[in-house]
Amino acid sequence: MSTAPPGPTVPPVPAEHPPPPERPELPDGAEPSPTDPGWRAWTAWVALVAGFAAAIVGALVLSIAGAALGAPIDKPPPAVNILATFVQDLCLIGAAVLMARIAGTPRRADFGLRATRFWPAAGWTALAWGSFVAFTAAWVALIGARDAQDGLPKELGADESTVALVAVGVLVCVVAPIAEELFFRGYFFTALRSWRGLWPAAAITGIVFGGIHAGGSDPAFLLPLAFFGFALCLLYVRTRSLYPAVAAHAVNNSVAFGSSQHWGWEIAPTLLLSLALIALVFRLVATLGDRRRAAARGAHAAH
Repeated sequence: MSTAPPGPTVPPVPAEHPPPPERPELPDGAEPSPTDPGWRAWTAWVALVAGFAAAIVGALVLSIAGAALGAPIDKPPPAVNILATFVQDLCLIGAAVLMARIAGTPRRADFGLRATRFWPAAGWTALAWGSFVAFTAAWVALIGARDAQDGLPKELGADESTVALVAVGVLVCVVAPIAEELFFRGYFFTALRSWRGLWPAAAITGIVFGGIHAGGSDPAFLLPLAFFGFALCLLYVRTRSLYPAVAAHAVNNSVAFGSSQHWGWEIAPTLLLSLALIALVFRLVATLGDRRRAAARGAHAAH
């Protein structure tokens, strides 16, 4: 019995699928965050309490050490005040990194340490800081506090000696912008966004940011500082990078520090030097991180 030769095989027609959306859909009212590290909102408050609790313990230890060396415990010398403030900033960074490590292995980008386009970022930075200056001027004029001054440099003993002046300048213009932005915008705000989205997180972060300055700033500046904290959150979201927020913070602190010392032209080089030191710190952090990852990859390949 003869059989007919098999006919040509027709390939199956692939089923058509709609193209994927440009980004995953978000729940109603939610907005995309600069990073998505998956930090829970409650960890923001734990990090805040842990950071300042550690700072209080550190300040107490330094005060006891100063008293053991003969310094009055009720009026510690500038060295103790400066070191205590430096320890506070380190504790904030440490608390943020610790909570991030509990959730997983954090990357620099999780804290917003990523590149962004320079000129758009410069424009948004100028807008954020300019809006803060305008808000502060309007608020001070409204409440009649034109003579309000930032008293933190004096409290830290900046007028005691040239060494103290330089140390306070580095602390205020370099260390504080890095530490406070890494904590408040890089971690606190980012964690809170997982709760109710951008606007509540930015408002709460701004209020807390203003509140933590109650001990070292004139009360007239607390509301403007809260507004500044809010504006820095929006700057972080708009540029998707923490660097512009750190730069705006450094600009503000450099101007405030110079004004507290009644400087004129000296403010400009102070600001430029502060920005250069901040860039150097971030460059060193990136280099160390790259080397650590390269060593980990080498160790993994050896196994």
